Amino acid sequence: MTNQYIIPPNTVIDLNSLPTRGGDAADADRDETEHAFKELRKELRDWQYKLYAEGKRKMLIVLQALDAGGKDGTIRNVFQGVNPQGVRVSSFKAPTKDELAHDFLWRIHQETPANGMIRVFNRSHYEDVLIVRVQDLVPESVWRPRYDHINNFERLLVDSNTTILKFYLHISKEEQRERLQDRIDRPEKNWKFESGDLKQREKWDDYQEAFEELFLRTSTDIAPWYVIPADQKWYRNYAIMKILVEQFRELDPKFPPAEEGIEGTVIE
Repeated sequence: MTNQYIIPPNTVIDLNSLPTRGGDAADADRDETEHAFKELRKELRDWQYKLYAEGKRKMLIVLQALDAGGKDGTIRNVFQGVNPQGVRVSSFKAPTKDELAHDFLWRIHQETPANGMIRVFNRSHYEDVLIVRVQDLVPESVWRPRYDHINNFERLLVDSNTTILKFYLHISKEEQRERLQDRIDRPEKNWKFESGDLKQREKWDDYQEAFEELFLRTSTDIAPWYVIPADQKWYRNYAIMKILVEQFRELDPKFPPAEEGIEGTVIE
């Protein structure tokens, strides 16, 4: 599973050739997968607790997707029940005037995880080679060197005991259409819809091209990208959870040793 959706370094990919569905939608298969997901979530809770207690390493999870790709739903489902003391979510929208006065990584670096923490980026520093490129917000001479800056930034984080997992939630254009329409048709979801989403949708092909180069330039041995089939929310959650748990098994954080002499102590 871990290697199934990984993008090896220096690999040219065609997103149109990669699946947006990852499992058979038959009820039996879905029930089995969702049961496995819940068991893995219990394991994730245990690993997160050990990572927090150990206090020596940290994890950064980057989520990128097109509009309606499922970033919020992924966060809700994957981290449900995990101790909020050890998990933080950072969302990156249009930069403020103060943020624009600094280098593009300034606001990002302040949100990276501390020892013992899991930090989830809902969008990230990659917006600065995506939306700025597609919307022509800055010239190519500005955004193109950022690939190298990002790789060096992530190297710094890894050298500081940060494990980085980067997930692209890969949905089809038809699935995006259905999700956006659902936001219009259901009053309780109207708040999630913006007319600007339709303008972004018109640039679907441009975003596909931008993501494909992003993967080529920034999927590295130390911080690879995973392209997760995301049309089926239940399978998306399972695929990401499995990768997270497998990574934790490899990290194998430990509870710190008890204070010397604590054995036999009785509290009166």
